[in-house]
Amino acid sequence: MLARKQDFVVYPAIDVLDGRVVRLSEGRRDQITVDGGDPVAAVRRFAAAGATWLHLVDLDGAFSGTPDLSLVERVAAAGIPVQVGGGYRSLELIDAALSAGATRVLLGTAALDNAFLDAAVTRFGSAALVVAVDARDGLVTVKGWTEGSMVGAAELAQRCAGVGIERLLVTSTGRDGTLAGPDLDLLESVLAVGLRVIAAGGIATLDDLSALRRLGCEGAVTGSALWLGHFSPAEAFALQA
Repeated sequence: MLARKQDFVVYPAIDVLDGRVVRLSEGRRDQITVDGGDPVAAVRRFAAAGATWLHLVDLDGAFSGTPDLSLVERVAAAGIPVQVGGGYRSLELIDAALSAGATRVLLGTAALDNAFLDAAVTRFGSAALVVAVDARDGLVTVKGWTEGSMVGAAELAQRCAGVGIERLLVTSTGRDGTLAGPDLDLLESVLAVGLRVIAAGGIATLDDLSALRRLGCEGAVTGSALWLGHFSPAEAFALQA
């Protein structure tokens, strides 16, 4: 079922590399566009501004496959629900992230394995999982966006629906951190599958957020626009009402 308008959630992006909040252009480790400082301090600012969810990505974990569970604990301590991603490629790591305080765990590379997805849904339930559909030119990217695949974004969404996944995070990797606007065509193709969709990649304005809400997205992750002051956290969170 597609999200209703009142379900729309704005997720501030907290992407952590070497212990600091950063924004990367197109997910490239060597192209840092923002240094946002201490992640816990950032969480406190977003909490004070009215955040209802946090989107935490352990970039070191995404690149290495070994996520930092202490980071999850520190962010979750703020008391705001957290969805966390970055290197969660085993059932044991998913379990550890949930035990550390995460409300949802993002599955990226591991989601291309149908048997793994099925096992994850059986063990943790669909509400605790979000499959990250990270796409470039319509095809899914893996391993911290460093490698391509031959799987289409809508095809992966169909696979997810088949094993009981209910929520996707759809990111246009070529637009992430670029402020070029969201990839509405990509999002429409995935929304057509009928799962709940959180949009990410390219969001630059409050109008972009409103457009994603009208499109039927359940929410949107905003990073560079928020960190660079294109709109304030309070303005973004006001769209959730």
